[in-house]
Amino acid sequence: MFSRASRSPAVTKSSTLYYPFYLAYATGVLEDAGFDVTLLDAPAAKMDRRATLAEVLRLAPDLVICETSTPSIDNDLEVIRELKSAGVPLVVAVGTHVTALPEEVFSACPELDAIARHEYEYTVRELASVLAARGVEADLGSIAGLSYPAGGEVRHNPDRSYIENLDELPFVSRVYRDHLRGHIDAYFYGANRNPVVAILSGRGCPHRCAYCVYPQTMSGHRYRLRSVRNLVDELEFISTELPEVNEIFIEDDTLTVNRERAQGIAREIISRKLRITWSTNSRADADFETMDLMRKAGCRLLCVGFESGSQEILDRLGKSIQRANYLKFMDDARRAGLLIHGCFMYGNDGETRDTMEQTLQLAMELNPDSAQFYPIMVYPGTRAYDAYKAAGYITARRYSDWLTADGQHNCVVSLPGISSEALVAFSDESRRRFYLRPRYVAAKLYQAIRHPAEAKRIIRAGVTLLYYMLRPSARPKGQRSA
Repeated sequence: MFSRASRSPAVTKSSTLYYPFYLAYATGVLEDAGFDVTLLDAPAAKMDRRATLAEVLRLAPDLVICETSTPSIDNDLEVIRELKSAGVPLVVAVGTHVTALPEEVFSACPELDAIARHEYEYTVRELASVLAARGVEADLGSIAGLSYPAGGEVRHNPDRSYIENLDELPFVSRVYRDHLRGHIDAYFYGANRNPVVAILSGRGCPHRCAYCVYPQTMSGHRYRLRSVRNLVDELEFISTELPEVNEIFIEDDTLTVNRERAQGIAREIISRKLRITWSTNSRADADFETMDLMRKAGCRLLCVGFESGSQEILDRLGKSIQRANYLKFMDDARRAGLLIHGCFMYGNDGETRDTMEQTLQLAMELNPDSAQFYPIMVYPGTRAYDAYKAAGYITARRYSDWLTADGQHNCVVSLPGISSEALVAFSDESRRRFYLRPRYVAAKLYQAIRHPAEAKRIIRAGVTLLYYMLRPSARPKGQRSA
């Protein structure tokens, strides 16, 4: 249940496991180009390393593409070494961590053949075509977006341009159907009705939050869009080809940032009389008209990063939003009939015990349907990581310190006057104070009784969360770096 494709990869306390959507898109692109491809998500399939390696060797592939993340990079590179020692001709690493630190990764793992940086679907398609035509000895110098060792040094080919026509990409849900359907129940999202399917309607985010890893390493800061027709075609495809799915999550960083398009999506769903339940990410500045129309089109929930109750901290984060907007947004969302999953983060630049309490009080005042509280997780490739590392706030000595022994998030940030232990403890306290309020518990019981479709996810997420609330979090490991 290690969720490598999450923005904060780990085994989560809510039992959440994200779809490997970038790997899935790459799978579809390669299939459309005529290649025989297998997508293997070992965490979802509950396969350990031995079983995974055995399956790869049974398939005898010419090319293996391995997704990586910062917390799991040591493990990822060990697997790559084993693949190479077993005779796999070419192994390519992809993902946020290797995009941010390619030189360091090659130094740690000389066995690795190449890294496909940033968005990599077309990079690996071109690589596969070159290998098919010329074999493993082919010259890789012409493949944009690729880094590889040659002549005792690491060569970085020019960046590949971002994909402009996203309608060219295959439906990622087709790949889920063909490759992942046997364990679709494993992809559990605590705030959503499950089984759930996650897709993208666009890539990139115009906002510049210092901590957010995907826009800074993978997709960029320009919001590139699929056409409304193409997106709703996929929603219709899911409703017919994956009828067991109870909700579709549109995983764009902030779908509502383009209000005209968000309304256009809703109108197209309504015009087709498409009966689906869906949800998406949003900023806390969506207007009532847009949310009301989205709800009429089957939207059930918005996932919103409120982050902090301190305006000063919001400004430092680059959120470009006023705290005062939050209450109006919540009022409008309730009036529109939308549920809200709120995200709140501790350990931001300028954080104090007072600002943490302000954040918790904001969460209880907003009273979203569900909420998550966590210490800030800073990753290579982000401005937040660079700033925290320069200030000496990162306690980790190695990337495995980002995880506890059982694979959950480990806090690697200590601020002046607020230790990593204090950040974890206050996150735990926040969950208890938010979720164990009599008002909240009564509301959840009423919701489960009145809306049986919500009962399954409330019970599963609630039982898992209660388990962790009743035991202390693992003590953060690692020591302050020099």
